[in-house]
Amino acid sequence: MSKFPIPSSKFSDLLRNMDISDISLATIRQCQSVGQELEAMTNEPIVHLEMGIPGINVHHIGTNAQKEALDKGKAKLYPAAGGIKSLKENASRFIKAFVDVDIDPLCIIPTVGSMNGSFNLVLECSQINPEKDTILYLCPGFSAHGRQPDVLGIRNYTFDVYMYRGEKLREKLEKEFSSGRIAALLYSNPNNPAWICFTEEELKIIGELATKYDVIVLEDMAYMCMDFRNDLSKPFEPPFQPTVAKYTDNYALMISGSKIFSYAGERIAITAISNKLYHREYPELRRRYGLGSFGDNFMLTYCYVCSAGCSHSAQYALSAMFKAAADGTYDFVSELREYGRRAHRSKEIFEKHGFHLVYDKDIDQSIGDGFFYTVGYEDISNVDLLSMLMRCGINAIALNSTGSGKQGIRVCVSQMLAEEDFVRLDERLGIFRKLVEDEVR
Repeated sequence: MSKFPIPSSKFSDLLRNMDISDISLATIRQCQSVGQELEAMTNEPIVHLEMGIPGINVHHIGTNAQKEALDKGKAKLYPAAGGIKSLKENASRFIKAFVDVDIDPLCIIPTVGSMNGSFNLVLECSQINPEKDTILYLCPGFSAHGRQPDVLGIRNYTFDVYMYRGEKLREKLEKEFSSGRIAALLYSNPNNPAWICFTEEELKIIGELATKYDVIVLEDMAYMCMDFRNDLSKPFEPPFQPTVAKYTDNYALMISGSKIFSYAGERIAITAISNKLYHREYPELRRRYGLGSFGDNFMLTYCYVCSAGCSHSAQYALSAMFKAAADGTYDFVSELREYGRRAHRSKEIFEKHGFHLVYDKDIDQSIGDGFFYTVGYEDISNVDLLSMLMRCGINAIALNSTGSGKQGIRVCVSQMLAEEDFVRLDERLGIFRKLVEDEVR
């Protein structure tokens, strides 16, 4: 006999004991903890859709390189502040191969995951000009990104970019940038969680306005080459990963090993700063820290104070994977297409049970199948929908936690690993539908 749905009173007690007053506002990690508690309570596996833990095995190219580095004694040595030479060079070549942008190896700095990169970039951008005190986020977005300025005490603002696609984006950004207070703009492309992908027209708009109003664009490429509607797998051949870097010099790219190489556990990424921005002199930075250039401060002030560098051996792993991908001996994109298959199949199951895609269009195209998508159920609110799904053994995060004003949940397909996971999702959604009939209608 199924142990689901969990009684409402029992679920409320669990949240109270975990100091969660509103489950729709819970962080990804809090939702993960709720799922673990539910598994312990029921002794049944939960359908985990809440966290983007890679669901593809790590390639031996990375692990072998890291093991070799450890065997050579790299663990006892502090890495260079700017990163090891091979990583910087191979990252530069990788970016040229898949993004078609030229960035000097000097301007590429390893970070403890992209979150470490964005944390330090947001802090630095907020300090380069006293009149520019605000970070603008294009939402929906990665919820942890939105927490960073709050933790740092930095003024920030968001809007749902889904409402401003195409030429509407120019009007909206012009309005926001013209205030003179926007220091930086941050977004992910492809988008987490909506999986919309900016067009070249939209990236050009962002780039042109960033130059016009001297705004720094922070582009998170955590899911680069994962718009599977286009074949982005061939190094040094078009089509390439779309980027704002084609349209402005005011940018920094964040490229992580977590999703594209499934190297999440080692917390390794790079921040690639445009050649011009890296060397740009900021009097306010020189006054504060004795260093004037944006890039030197990012490396020697912000990253150093925050983490004093990142794992020495993991840099060798990331370097080796960048090199193999650019050489064409490691087709990482083909491996990632598995996420598209999982998304397609799980979407069909949700739709079978009456769910609808919340963010369903990419301007004039249907949303592609990838790492994330979003679903809602009738007009049920975020808090009620997520609570009822969790009570039925399905874990996710609510859309309002991503800065969205829409009702629904984010679905991450990475942990849909086996046939039994899809069967379990189907069964639990059936339980959910009955729960709705009993408690809502």
